[in-house]
Amino acid sequence: MAPPLLLLLLASGAAACPLPCVCQNLSESLSTLCAHRGLLFVPPNVDRRTVELRLADNFIQALGPPDFRNMTGLVDLTLSRNAITRIGARAFGDLESLRSLHLDGNRLVELGTGSLRGPVNLQHLILSGNQLGRIAPGAFDDFLDSLEDLDLSYNNLRQVPWAGIGAMPALHTLNLDHNLIDALPPGAFAQLGQLSRLDLTSNRLATLAPDPLFSRGRDAEASPAPLVLSFSGNPLHCNCELLWLRRLARPDDLETCASPPSLAGRYFWAVPEGEFSCEPPLIARHTQRLWVLEGQRATLRCRALGDPAPTMHWVGPDDRLVGNSSRARAFPNGTLEIGVTGAGDAGGYTCIATNPAGEATARVELRVLALPHGGNTSAEGGHPGPSDIAASARTAAEGEGTLESEPAVQVTEVTATSGLVSWGPGRPADPVWMFQIQYNSSEDETLIYRIVPASSHHFLLKHLVPGADYDLCLLALSPAAGPSDLTATRLLGCAHFSTLPATPLCHALQAHVLGGTLTVAVGGVLVAALLVFTVALLVRGRGAGNGRLPLKLSHVQSQTNGGPSPTPKTHPPRSPPPRPQRSCSLDLGDAGCYGYARRLGGAWARRSHSVHGGLLGAGCRGVGGSSERLEESVV
Repeated sequence: MAPPLLLLLLASGAAACPLPCVCQNLSESLSTLCAHRGLLFVPPNVDRRTVELRLADNFIQALGPPDFRNMTGLVDLTLSRNAITRIGARAFGDLESLRSLHLDGNRLVELGTGSLRGPVNLQHLILSGNQLGRIAPGAFDDFLDSLEDLDLSYNNLRQVPWAGIGAMPALHTLNLDHNLIDALPPGAFAQLGQLSRLDLTSNRLATLAPDPLFSRGRDAEASPAPLVLSFSGNPLHCNCELLWLRRLARPDDLETCASPPSLAGRYFWAVPEGEFSCEPPLIARHTQRLWVLEGQRATLRCRALGDPAPTMHWVGPDDRLVGNSSRARAFPNGTLEIGVTGAGDAGGYTCIATNPAGEATARVELRVLALPHGGNTSAEGGHPGPSDIAASARTAAEGEGTLESEPAVQVTEVTATSGLVSWGPGRPADPVWMFQIQYNSSEDETLIYRIVPASSHHFLLKHLVPGADYDLCLLALSPAAGPSDLTATRLLGCAHFSTLPATPLCHALQAHVLGGTLTVAVGGVLVAALLVFTVALLVRGRGAGNGRLPLKLSHVQSQTNGGPSPTPKTHPPRSPPPRPQRSCSLDLGDAGCYGYARRLGGAWARRSHSVHGGLLGAGCRGVGGSSERLEESVV
């Protein structure tokens, strides 16, 4: 009967409880309890009819679609305090009846758009105690209409999907405490009519924008859903921007002010309304007037002070607000940058600084110095010729006959790479803002500009091309007659000069080579001499060693420790041959003797052979073939 019974059970759809879990079937609802079981993954044989599944306090690391497939009747899923780092797309896709999802105490870093897709009837979502730094804008889209409780506390969130949260009409509780949120968008909670608790504790909020949600009183008669608001632990800046919140009169809360210094540390609700003040903007510094050449970049700066920090705007010469474009860019710190200036950019710009306490303005004058433009001719033979601008200016001046009356422009002290440009003071009646030098060479058609202050009458040109011909013209830039006129440009004179050819380095190189050769030669001679001297010494030492007389011991005495002295043995003296004797010195100057180191080494070797020490004699040959005995007293 066993096999038919087993088949009957399988046919009825009954499934065995997972081995490490406990299954309870109460009131026709199956609960699978797998908490504290050391699981590394979701058990694959969980009964698909389970209504409550508890998998808390395990070591599950990832969730995927197969883990909860066909569990359409699951209502409560608890995955708290695991090690979940990733939730696959549509991992909860079949959980259409799910009401409560607990994912707190895990290691989630982000939630993608498809991570929470599937539970369309979800009411409670707990994501606290993770490491969330990013939540995709559409992560909550499947349960916007049904969600009542959202807990995102104790994460690393700087931004949350405000658009999705603001579209949850049934939301009752929103916990955003202990995150890194530093700003709330205006009207973020305006549509949350059922919200009764908002926790913004311990974030980085310095101010709160006015919102109709915060105006709800605590009296149930005034509002069907009174709001419990908590925002302590934030660095609140108590100025006029928070005066609307101070007027709500909530004396039971313990929020404190972090700034300004005069209110730091004081209870928010105890500060009188009159001390919630702001300071109007004040333009601290700005660019007053700026001159740039046509085509160059212009940077207008404007800095303002105030409490709160002012918002900066720029208005152009056409009385229109200057916004970011391909040519211009306005920075929040008050800097306006025009990439490539043209004649139409000249004029007066207005810097406007605004905050809730007022506004301040400053005017900046921009002058664009138009450059003269000539024909695009080139020299014969296809080689680049002198500057077209300089040439055209010089030709026009010569045609008018004014070149001779202008102060002469001279280029002196010309070297291969530099030249000194000099000019006179010009006519005193003509005011000059600055001088402009234009030049190019026969080797390069690029025109080079140099701006010189009006007080200077000399300029040193550097980095010139050696052995090249240069055409140079000097222009004086004078102020325009009216605000809308262009800057007047007047030619002072032109000059032609040629740089010296590159200086050959042969002499210097020859001197270096000669000095190095002499040094090497002298060093080689010294080394060779030293080697020859060393070899000679070695050869003489070996010759002296081969003809050395055998050493003789005489008058050998032994030292005892109190015992009887042995009888010394006497040797018959050998009469030396009748040859002239000479003493052998111990220094290195005597060529007929051993070297001092060699003789000293031999003496110590012979001493080691003696049992008790004594007198050790050593012989050495003299120059004439004679030898004598060298004796050393050893105690």
